[in-house]
Amino acid sequence: MTQDPSAAEEQVNEAAGEQETAEVNWEQEAAQWKAQAEEHQNRMLRAMADMDNLRRRVRKEQEDLAKYASLKIVEELLPVLDNFERALAADKESMTVESLLEGVNMVYRQMVQVFEKEGLSAIEAQGKPFDPHVHQAVMQTQNPEFDSGVVVAELQKGYMFKDRVVRPAMVQVNK
Repeated sequence: MTQDPSAAEEQVNEAAGEQETAEVNWEQEAAQWKAQAEEHQNRMLRAMADMDNLRRRVRKEQEDLAKYASLKIVEELLPVLDNFERALAADKESMTVESLLEGVNMVYRQMVQVFEKEGLSAIEAQGKPFDPHVHQAVMQTQNPEFDSGVVVAELQKGYMFKDRVVRPAMVQVNK
């Protein structure tokens, strides 16, 4: 089993060539993996930067929303303010108590319309059963015309904004 030295040398050269080819293939594959990893890292960094920008933009929008939340109602109340200013600027000599009361009532109705349009409503109290969620009892009385636990008098109006109590009605309740 002696081998020809040139054949052995050829086998060694062939094995070395295969090894070089394998090393080149490994290096190429490693370079491809490295390039792919860098690409994924760049994508991840861009996505993280996009998320940071989105967070900043959303925070700014929320701040602006809170800052200007009252803008709509302010715009709707400006005509009411204008009417008060007109009333104050009116000729005091020709003004009668009746015309003043009429003007105040008109401005009052205008203001109530603005508030109702925005979702504010008065809480009904007089003659209704006492409800601690919407009424605040400040006095009790004995009145035979009303059942026990019924609101006899409303001392201060209460208001709801949509489905939330803004201010409970201050009431007098029958014992």
